[in-house]
Amino acid sequence: MNALSLTQLVAVGSFAMLAAAGANAETYEGVQPLASAMSRAEVNAEAVRTASAPNQNVVRGSRGAETMAISRDRAGVVYEAMRTAAAPDQNVSSGSRVNSKVISTLQNPLDARAAAAGNSNKL
Repeated sequence: MNALSLTQLVAVGSFAMLAAAGANAETYEGVQPLASAMSRAEVNAEAVRTASAPNQNVVRGSRGAETMAISRDRAGVVYEAMRTAAAPDQNVSSGSRVNSKVISTLQNPLDARAAAAGNSNKL
């Protein structure tokens, strides 16, 4: 029998290792199992509808003012804004001096006006 050369011996050994590794290989099933509520046809139909939708590339806000949910009445917001703007100590902060506290000694002008008018919320 002829002796195998070193190159042939290395080639045969590498093929044997590849065959052994291929026999023990695992299958890859993905990171998470596939769970879809829609069929392939439904997904395709949704993609076609979305792609053919009008104004899909328009920048947000260019179609006019967007609607927003209103949670408070306008008069209450206006009154609160006016009361805050008229507060006597609104520009004083306790961080202006070390260990200082702001104690308001002045009455808010809107509160004084409301008390003078008989406790009504009219301005």
